[in-house]
Amino acid sequence: MIRVGLVQQSCSGDRNDNIGKSLRGIEQCAENGANLVVLQELHCGPYFCQAEDTAMFNWANPVPGPDTEVFAEAAIKYGVVLVTSLFEKRAPGLYHNTSVVFEKDGSIAGKYRKMHIPDDPAYYEKFYFTPGDLGFQPIQTSVGKLGVLVCWDQWYPEAARLMALAGAEMLIYPTAIGWESTDPADEKSRQHDAWFTIQRAHAIANGLPVVSVNRVGHEPDWTGVTNGIQFWGQSFVAGPQGEVLFLASPEQEETVVVEIDKSRTETVRRIWPFFRDRRIDAYGDVTERYLL
Repeated sequence: MIRVGLVQQSCSGDRNDNIGKSLRGIEQCAENGANLVVLQELHCGPYFCQAEDTAMFNWANPVPGPDTEVFAEAAIKYGVVLVTSLFEKRAPGLYHNTSVVFEKDGSIAGKYRKMHIPDDPAYYEKFYFTPGDLGFQPIQTSVGKLGVLVCWDQWYPEAARLMALAGAEMLIYPTAIGWESTDPADEKSRQHDAWFTIQRAHAIANGLPVVSVNRVGHEPDWTGVTNGIQFWGQSFVAGPQGEVLFLASPEQEETVVVEIDKSRTETVRRIWPFFRDRRIDAYGDVTERYLL
């Protein structure tokens, strides 16, 4: 069994306030028995990708650096494995959206650089982030092998499958997704349903639990071009058959601890042997961009 803490929070332009919320969430999770805590995507700052602005690069820090020092101390203080999501400055002009995982002793167990980078209205991430170059490698920790991916990665079955094939014991998605206000209600519903469904499908297809932690609340577009993004929260945990073990509020900040039985992966894969029945001899074309 593993007890996973989820910290769903709103963010602002006040770095200290954002980090303070994350630290309080980690503390609450630890008090409630968590041995693994997952934070949402880019929890130290606002979602600055709503517009292209070179000043936003000032939110980035090296890894290791000031941000990792803060969360390494938190991992030690509260005795938890900690999954963070940081804006990494790798070199002048070279930046990544990076998830850093800390062991209970504060050491960096590993990191994952977001591989799939979107470029949509109000989500101009290609301006800020260089695509990841670390591949799909689970991170070994004292609570198990964590398949950490980030937000836009959650739409790609290839990413989830490769993490599973490399021995991940759960899939973890720090996330920042919501609605731009001009979308009609029916489109908003379809978008959320698709997001919820595809991640549960990754759980089913790979026989693994999925932990998805999303930010919540409204964040304005400082340029005034759009009405900002309403992040839809609704962080959740699904079991290896896609069963929903927990679903957070769509509007409120929330900190919760969810118990996951990792042994169910073996049970589920025995009755649904998708890995046994994969036709690996016939999948070569999947690495092509398109087949026509």
